[in-house]
Amino acid sequence: MQTSNTRPPALRHPEAIRAFDLAPLIDGHNDLAHAARGAANYSVDGLEKDSNFQTDIGKLRSGGVGAQFWSVYAPGEIPEADAVQYTIEQIDFIYRMIRRYPQTFELARTGGDVRRIWQKGRIASLLGAEGGHSIGSSLGVLRMMARLGLRYMTLTHNSNTSWADSATDSTVHGGLTDFGREVVREMNALGVLVDLSHVSPDTMRDAIKTSSAPVIFSHSSCRAICDHPRNVPDDVLRSLADNGGVIMVAFVPMFLDEEYRSWFDGGRNGPRPPVTVEHVVKHIEHARNIAGIDHIGLGSDYDGFGDFPDGLHDTSAFAVLIDRLAERGWTSAELAKLMGDNLLRVLDATSMESVSSTQ
Repeated sequence: MQTSNTRPPALRHPEAIRAFDLAPLIDGHNDLAHAARGAANYSVDGLEKDSNFQTDIGKLRSGGVGAQFWSVYAPGEIPEADAVQYTIEQIDFIYRMIRRYPQTFELARTGGDVRRIWQKGRIASLLGAEGGHSIGSSLGVLRMMARLGLRYMTLTHNSNTSWADSATDSTVHGGLTDFGREVVREMNALGVLVDLSHVSPDTMRDAIKTSSAPVIFSHSSCRAICDHPRNVPDDVLRSLADNGGVIMVAFVPMFLDEEYRSWFDGGRNGPRPPVTVEHVVKHIEHARNIAGIDHIGLGSDYDGFGDFPDGLHDTSAFAVLIDRLAERGWTSAELAKLMGDNLLRVLDATSMESVSSTQ
């Protein structure tokens, strides 16, 4: 049973309260490291509460976050060698943040780590590289990042790599190249999750066909609800049942609502179209209906975008979402699957023992 300081204080619904006693709330994607690079020169000070970021300790506690995937991200347009350095610097930021706040954060590599850290009332901290350019087309770099604790890698960001097509770039490879498939197989061997957010639908399908382990979407939403190229088509959602993977629904408004997307892409003229918790709920429930209750999770993308749905402005708002789902009839067991149990199953199925045993 978890300790009381990891349950959000503002929860109202009994099923939501019970859910936070059953599973850690695991967020699949948070860009604090990149935000801190730009706004604070990678300083880890001042993160106790009331920071200018969408993420700090007070906000994480208010939201009931029990485990966080911290994105270690490099822009896709920089040279690959620079991207490797950029990514390592962001890994260093997370290590220093954990060292600066040891009563709040602890590095996690496995599902067992997450459960143990959560039960101590701390926030399990996992690493996820956002974009395959972060390894510089080198399996050796991938292996060394895995030894540092890398738990997932998004195969592309907004631009293609030399071995995989992005959702938001021109089609070049038709999915994965032979080397791209080799990267996926090496990730499977290392226990690094294959993250398919940002990749093209053909890359999604190729990676799922190639992977011997469950895949994830660390921060994506549903294309049938909002036709953004970053979102996941229904045929890919259906394939998660056989693969065992999880889509972690993102909170970014342009992925949630067509009207907002048109307003944003059209220059943001006129009033901002309202986007609320109901939009997030709609995507979560669509993903549940298509992929199944065992294949859904949460991947906010906080500190990766400047605008979020009304009432979901920062990491304190996870409790609002879980309460709302409980009001709609979700049971505590169903909420626990969405919050963390599904992702824990994937972590358990992708062991890092072969990596950690060599250290």
